[in-house]
Formats: sequence, C-alpha cells, structure tokens
Amino acid sequence: MRKISRETARRIALGAQGFNDAKPAGRVDVRHFRRAMGRMRVVQLDSVNVCVRSHYMPFYSRLGGYDRDALDRWLNDSGENYEYWAHVASVLPTTSYPLWRWKMDAAEFGRRLDSILDTHPNILEDVYRQVVEEGPVTISDVDTSTDGSSPWWGWGPYKYALEVLFHRGRITATRTGNFLRRYDLPERVVPPEFLKGPTMSKEEAYRHLVLEAVRAHGIGTVHDIADYFRLHVRPTQQTLDALEASGLVEQVDVPGWDAPTYLDPEAARPRNIDGATLLTPFDPVVWFRGRGERLFDFHYRIEIYTPEPDRVFGYYSLPFLVGDQVVGRTDLKADRKGSALLVRSAWREEGTSEAMVAAELATELERFATWLGLSDIVLEDKGNVMRSLKAAM
Repeated sequence: MRKISRETARRIALGAQGFNDAKPAGRVDVRHFRRAMGRMRVVQLDSVNVCVRSHYMPFYSRLGGYDRDALDRWLNDSGENYEYWAHVASVLPTTSYPLWRWKMDAAEFGRRLDSILDTHPNILEDVYRQVVEEGPVTISDVDTSTDGSSPWWGWGPYKYALEVLFHRGRITATRTGNFLRRYDLPERVVPPEFLKGPTMSKEEAYRHLVLEAVRAHGIGTVHDIADYFRLHVRPTQQTLDALEASGLVEQVDVPGWDAPTYLDPEAARPRNIDGATLLTPFDPVVWFRGRGERLFDFHYRIEIYTPEPDRVFGYYSLPFLVGDQVVGRTDLKADRKGSALLVRSAWREEGTSEAMVAAELATELERFATWLGLSDIVLEDKGNVMRSLKAAM
C-alpha cells in the first residue's frame, strides 16, 4: 500500500477543493461560481447571519470578493441549482438530482406524520395543490399557524406538510433574497434531462455519490467520505471496496490516520498552496471536525450554544487558512448599521508565528470588510494575537 505524507495529503485535499486555482483577476461571474461549485459539489446552508450567511463564504474563500446578489441569482434563478438534504440543508447542482431520488422515495416520517394526518387527512394534497397553482411559495404563503399539536419543533401542520413533500421530492426549493425557502415543483426548477428517466437504485446512487465525495476530498478516510453526503459508513465502505477493485480509487496509508483512507488517483498534488483566507466553519475542508483535526491539527467546536461566560474563542469564530495550514481563528460580527467589522477575538494556533498570523490576518480582515461593504474595522481585546494584530493594522 502506498504511503502518503500528511503534508501531501493536506495539499491534495486543498487542491481538490479549489484552493490551488488562481483567483479571478477581474470581475467574478457565473463561470467562476460554476467552477467553485464543481469543485465542492455541495454547499451547506446555515441560518446564522452574525457576520455573513455561511453559504457565501466558500465562494469567497475560493474566488475572493464578489457580488453576493449575483451569486444569489445564479444559485436560485438559473436552473442550475436546487436545495435538498444532502449534507444537511444544502445547495447542489441540478445535475445531481437523479442521485437523490432513492432517498426521496425512501423518506419516512412514521408517527409524526400520522398524528398530523389524523386531524388533517388531506393536508399533503392540499398543500401540494397550492404549490402547483400558486408556486413558488414561501412559508408565509401557506397556513403556518401552530395549533399546539404539531409534533416537530412547534411547526404548524401546513409547514410540516411542506417539509414532508420537500423530503419526498414532490416539491423542491431554492431561496429568496432574504433567505426564506421558496418551494416549487421540481419540473419548474430542475431541467427535464435530470428530472426524467428511471430512478437509480440505492446501490447505484451510492456508487456515484461516494465517487463524487472522493473526488471532492481528493483524499480521505472512509468516515470523511461518508460524511460528505451524510451517507452510512458501512455501505460507503462496501462501495469504496468495489471502486478500489475497479481502479477508480486507491487505498493508501497516511501516518496517524487510523481508518481506511482512499485517494482519487486523478487528484492534483500541488507543491504548495498560496494565499490566505477566512473560512466558514461549514466549509467542506473543515465541516467534519475529525477531518479538520487530521488535516490541520485544528480542533474546532462551534460555541453558539455555549453560554457566553464559558466560550473560549467566541460566538462564531471563523478558521483562518494561510497556505496549507489553519493558523488561527477570529470571532467576527458585522455591524451593518455602523458599517463596521467588529473583531471580537483573534487567536493563533499553537506553534504558529504570532507576527506572521497578525500580518496575514490584518490584510485578510481588510479584504473581508471591503467585500462586506463595511468601512471600518473595530478590534476588541480578546485573543492571543490581538495585540500584534492591532500593531499590524
């Protein structure tokens, strides 16, 4: 079995995700969005907006500053993307739609749905008919009142019905400009060449999805690969065995990685990764926390739900990538009314150069604030690199 060093594995992983691609020299347009999505294959959505919504960040990290309205138009109105539960709530290219029909067909809700249907026996068809006749619709376009009997997060029965139809693939979704889910018929969102045709078996879909995950990661353990599209580990391992036998993946050994590890034989092997950028905690290179530790020795836990006195790094700290290393993290907040980027804390990782991290982060914060349209940067006091950061800025 071939041995791959951890340093090489790290650069392969970043190269597969597009961090070795040259950033556009001029205006970022649809071609660049399409290229970045092609590298990632899926973009996780998240509702937190303390700084900027998470799905904007992977495109920024790979492309630099761009027009977020232009990305919204491409993601939601071009017919090239749709939303589904792939890696949690995610945006995917419509070319992937056939790969998820098996999951749509297998969606089960059990007693939760039964309790709704007991009191609203026609609700699924009533809501579906409303989408047919009035779509696209948002939550506010249907009766979302909560009657106290809803079994799922306090949702009213009509909201629950929308979600059941969405999970089953009878309706699909994109997003509005203010991030509301916009439900519509698949045939009005997904091009017919991807919507029509026979449904793949679960085994066939797994083969495609696992191979997509290997290519998106470049290199990864079976757990990394399964997590990419939230697949089960055992069938993922069985699929990897079959892909290895056919020569489409190669099992390799990375020192310190204690699970079966697989390489995309066609993955680039960059000699170095240039540049520096902030990442969302939900970027594919760090969203699986175990992978972040294997690749970067970077231990990350989101602290949104941690009481403020117990937080170590901050409410929503963003990892900071320089070259092929995550060298720090910073807790940011966009004060839109005051047109300021508030730097609540700034930290460097153990073993990194304080002067280097401060200098690189100072430059990146200027770029980031400019992209967000904020005219000022306000540095607070918390963090082991904040003093040097203040000096650098």
